[in-house]
Amino acid sequence: MSAAKPAPHGWIVLDKPRGLGSTQAVGMVKRVLRQGGHAKTKVGHGGTLDPLAEGVLPIALGEATKLAGRMLDANKIYEFTIQFGEETDTLDTEGEVIQRSDRRPPMAAIKAVLEHFTGEIEQIPPKYSALKIDGKRAYDLARAGEEVEMKTRRVTIHSLTMAGEREDPELRSAFQTSAGRPDPYDVAAPLELAEAVTLTAHVSKGTYIRSLARDIARALGSVGHVTYLRRVKAGPFHENQAISLDKLEEIAKGAPLEHLLLPLEAGLDDIPALSLDPDSAQAVRQGRVLSDLPHTDGLYFAKLEATPVALVELIGGTAKVVRGFNLPDVAE
Repeated sequence: MSAAKPAPHGWIVLDKPRGLGSTQAVGMVKRVLRQGGHAKTKVGHGGTLDPLAEGVLPIALGEATKLAGRMLDANKIYEFTIQFGEETDTLDTEGEVIQRSDRRPPMAAIKAVLEHFTGEIEQIPPKYSALKIDGKRAYDLARAGEEVEMKTRRVTIHSLTMAGEREDPELRSAFQTSAGRPDPYDVAAPLELAEAVTLTAHVSKGTYIRSLARDIARALGSVGHVTYLRRVKAGPFHENQAISLDKLEEIAKGAPLEHLLLPLEAGLDDIPALSLDPDSAQAVRQGRVLSDLPHTDGLYFAKLEATPVALVELIGGTAKVVRGFNLPDVAE
């Protein structure tokens, strides 16, 4: 019997299909690693994506799971379609219709209202969400027929545009068209009444796109719900890095994982590197403080040549370990 392949460390960015839950996706990754002959590996995801949503789902493997929490705090970019005329209790296509309206907003009115939903806004999360109320998931309470009172939260919408209009550089860098998606350049004439509209939103953590769609529709004197939702960017991970389930399954059949695996530091591309010598690396691995560093204050990705050592917080020339990584040294 051949020895198991080493447990991998890094990221698989999955292009999650509609209908698959984030926890199910993690289970699939565990299964394909096991079938591909890899040693038991810790696996987690970097931010839940609803089963009805599709797109970028970062899956952390091994030591990268220590960074999964950072993905939860990261900004995201979504493309979504609002269907006007009906609001459902889940604010998407799964729910029961609770309100109807014959009003359809003109495209010009939709474009004009978007600026009112840009910047810091208050929103009420959907009652069908994973938020906990008195220790229970809101969607469990809602499904049980209990009255669910969701508290207003403050979120930031960095940009909100008609699909195809990409003033935000984050949108321009993140977006690539894919077959089967709404045509982002198919924008109707300004006075044409819209049955539906596709928008692109660059948002902070904690933003609910379903709530945003509901509030936009109401602000336009109509009602609406989400019929299409795709995450095109999560933190540093773009959809052009994402792989399909078919590609993932190739690992189970013996395909080299290295071709699909992004390194641990791919989740830290917004953090400057701090190069260590062997003695400093040893000190950091032992949790000791480094002093008299000439760098500016902030978070740094400490590494010994090509090996990730730790995330460190540097204040006044002193670096303290925030999160250490237990990885073997690899020469650059």
